Order: sequence, then structure tokens, then C-alpha cells
Amino acid sequence: MNQDLLVVSGLNKTFSFKNKGVKHENHAVKDVSFAIKPGEVFGLVGESGSGKSTIANLLMNLESVDSGEITFNGVTIADSKAQNSFPYGDIQVVFQDPRSSLDPRMTIRQIIEEPLRFLSGAKKTELGNSSDVVRLIQAVGLREEHLDRRPHQFSGGQRQRVAIARALITRPKLVVLDEPTSALDISVQAQVINLLKSLQSEFGLTYLFISHNMGVVKYLCDRVGVLNQGELVELASNEDIFNRPTHPYTKKLLSSVPSMFKEMESQ
Repeated sequence: MNQDLLVVSGLNKTFSFKNKGVKHENHAVKDVSFAIKPGEVFGLVGESGSGKSTIANLLMNLESVDSGEITFNGVTIADSKAQNSFPYGDIQVVFQDPRSSLDPRMTIRQIIEEPLRFLSGAKKTELGNSSDVVRLIQAVGLREEHLDRRPHQFSGGQRQRVAIARALITRPKLVVLDEPTSALDISVQAQVINLLKSLQSEFGLTYLFISHNMGVVKYLCDRVGVLNQGELVELASNEDIFNRPTHPYTKKLLSSVPSMFKEMESQ
């Protein structure tokens, strides 16, 4: 396989807060290291508060790094000294809740095209104004006529399909999926997961898939990192994590795999 696309080395992040006048610190991410190869689906899994979304925010330059380094495609994009130029277009994200991540004032066409405005250099020249919006809206299971509607006219599952199309419009090298189905009704979660799986194959995508649901991770991911209270306690292949887990916390998570995704995997 090719060299690593994303390398996270010794990542740390601490948040300070006051409670009744007393200063407290929350060490949200503790010396986390992992790498993702091109074409891979890498899962980060853990319970609420384990540090998953903080890592996503650090990768997306939404939070600053305390210490450690993030390298993308051989270039340092974040470290403890400075936030370097973020590779807009090459890294995209799908957030947890499409109700809050889609602008209700914009049409679906405008939403999908919006990331193109932030491109520069070779990426902007490559894509120009010839964005294949129609192809993408159809690829995520919606129709061309939907492009002139607004988010409130869609269901939660349909809105998340729009968010996925928006993430793909810049032809990214890496897509960060931060709990992309947890805000959806259980009846549509499997549909969106199957869509992500088919798009990964169709477009040759690389995913960082963040979830608390071990069943979804087993169905979708090639390798898995297990987070507990900000620490990466286990990192292994999908097969080893689910058949030969070594850490007690991993075993605890595996005891509650939803039956829906067990059924999906067996199909």
C-alpha cells in the first residue's frame, strides 16, 4: 500500500474551565498517534467523552494543537508552534447533525457548491466552475430536481445525503465522518452507512470514521483505534479488534454491538 496519507503523532489537547470559581483542566486527548493510508477506512471508536470529536476538530483546524503534530500528504498541517496552511478541499468533513450543518437559507445547489469558494491554487484551477453537482446529488440517492429546494424540505437522512455530497464536491483525499448517523432515526442509519460504503468504493475515498457504535465500525472499517478517556488504548485491524481484542475497554464496547449491524454484515 502507498505511504501514509495522514499521520497523527503524539497529539495532546487540554481544555481549561472554571466551576464555582475553581479552575479545572480536562485532558481531552493524551499522546494519541495513528496513521491512515490512501483508500483506507480507519475507525476511531469510544464512548461519549473519549476524545473522538476533539481529534476531529484538531484535524479540521477547528481547535489548536497543544503538542504533537499532524501531517497530511507529507506536509505538516498542525503542530504545537503554529497552525499551518490547512489543505481546504483535500480534507472534508461530514458532521453529526445535518440540521445544524446545512444553512437553511441556501438551496441544495448552493450548499453543495459552497466549498468550491474556499479553494485556491492548483485545486481551484483543476475544479474551476465545472462542479459536477448533478452527478453528486444522484450519487447520494437524490434527484436533480432536489437541487432547487432548501434543507427544511428534506428528512434527516436526506439532509445527511446532501452533507455527504457537499463533502465530495472538492474531490477530497480524506473525508472525516464525525458520528454521521447518530442523529438519524434508526430506520435510516443503515441506509446512510451503506451509501458511505458504496461511495468509498465508487470514488476511491479515504475515510476517518468516528463513532461510538462498534457494530457500524465493524461493518465499514479496515482498521480501528479504540479511545478511552483521551487515550488510544488499542489499535489493530478490524479482524483483530473484533475477534481477538486485548484491552478490557475494547471488550466492554464489543458487548453491546447492535443486532441491526450484525444482520447487515451477514448479508
